[in-house]
Amino acid sequence: MNEKAYKLLAVQEGIGNGEAKRLIDDGFVYVGGKRLEIARSELSADTIFKVERPKPIVAIYEDKEIFAIDKPRGAESYAVEKRLGFKLIHRLDKETSGVLCFAKSDEFLRRAIDEFKQRKTVKRYLAVVNGAVAEERVIELPVLTFKGAKARSVIDEKRGQEAITIIKPLQYESGRTLLEAAIPTGRAHQIRVHLAHIGLPILGDNRYKGKPYKRLMLHSAYMSLLGREIIADRPIEFVDLFGR
Repeated sequence: MNEKAYKLLAVQEGIGNGEAKRLIDDGFVYVGGKRLEIARSELSADTIFKVERPKPIVAIYEDKEIFAIDKPRGAESYAVEKRLGFKLIHRLDKETSGVLCFAKSDEFLRRAIDEFKQRKTVKRYLAVVNGAVAEERVIELPVLTFKGAKARSVIDEKRGQEAITIIKPLQYESGRTLLEAAIPTGRAHQIRVHLAHIGLPILGDNRYKGKPYKRLMLHSAYMSLLGREIIADRPIEFVDLFGR
């Protein structure tokens, strides 16, 4: 007899259906070594789940004007803002980990947003793709975003907004390349849709044709903002593939 995955998980873990569904939706549940993608999928009643609990939020920089964390994957930026009580300066996709910054005052928030608009902020990400990438490349393709319960972006030459991603190969191991991706612009899902469009979807990016993996292999590693340099160390999933 089959049953919906989130209901089976709720029974196995002794938690509510809502919490079980969130764990699956946020990518923390595995079956047979593979991440379970659909909470409402029908599975056998004897299915055994492996659950990876969300990691805690870790502060990586703070002064009188700014507070920065290493956002764990699965955490929603606005939910973290509400929890911390500071003002969100920018956001990261739920599936992306790394540097996330908050302002402690409206005045600093205005200065930070102005620096973003003037493209003075430096943002560097780490991304893992399948295949070999031989050299640095600049991707300039306009991005159009459709907003809704789950935003999705596409390349659209006529209606899209300017988007620039600069990729540089850092390491190559076992058929995969670790890239640094710098983004002078900051469109929704920009790195993900740009890499997918040129045939290099990010490992674990189920929305943009990436091969299944334990997580989306995209991490905000560095940000320079109003004289601060903020660094988030490589997550364990990156270390396992490429070391520190």
